[in-house]
Amino acid sequence: MIASLTGTLSYKSPAFVIIDVHGVGYQVALPLSTFYALPDVNNTVSLQIHTHVREDALLLYGFSRMEEKEAFLMLQDVSGIGPKLALNILSGITVEELTEAIRREDKARLSLVPGVGPKTAGRIALELKGKMDHLACAALEPVAAGSAPVCVSDDALSALMNLGYKRPQAEDAIKRVSEGQEDMVLGDVLKQALKLLAK
Repeated sequence: MIASLTGTLSYKSPAFVIIDVHGVGYQVALPLSTFYALPDVNNTVSLQIHTHVREDALLLYGFSRMEEKEAFLMLQDVSGIGPKLALNILSGITVEELTEAIRREDKARLSLVPGVGPKTAGRIALELKGKMDHLACAALEPVAAGSAPVCVSDDALSALMNLGYKRPQAEDAIKRVSEGQEDMVLGDVLKQALKLLAK
């Protein structure tokens, strides 16, 4: 299975690229987000690759970031979504926006992506809830001024639930300790939340 490719970009279009690796040209389909990040033709390019094997074809899908590749694979776990639609979704929404829309169960935002109707949007929001948060952690901003960053809150919530606390209790404690605080690190959030929960 091909997991990544590095070679000379010999052809590029919004639909696919051809990467020349030691005289062998690999045709790779890609989302628009990756297309925009490509260098000019005849320059070296490196892409994360997913190899999709069918009875009648071996197809390569390329991504500029590992987060895009992971999102592409997760989208296909949703019933009714295949490689083509998954690629289309990532062409119409960034991984960060997709993650946030799923987090908020924002079906209206998901439905704005070409090819995604209300039913598909609902399935995406339901089936991927909580599964993609880690993909956008580095890029997500705090939910609001004066609150802990989203990813810190998510990690703290996961840790508290693993310790046996119920989600509502854990969410309430995290919210209370992070109000009015900025740039809180995970250790601080957990320590203060555990103090609250122990009362």
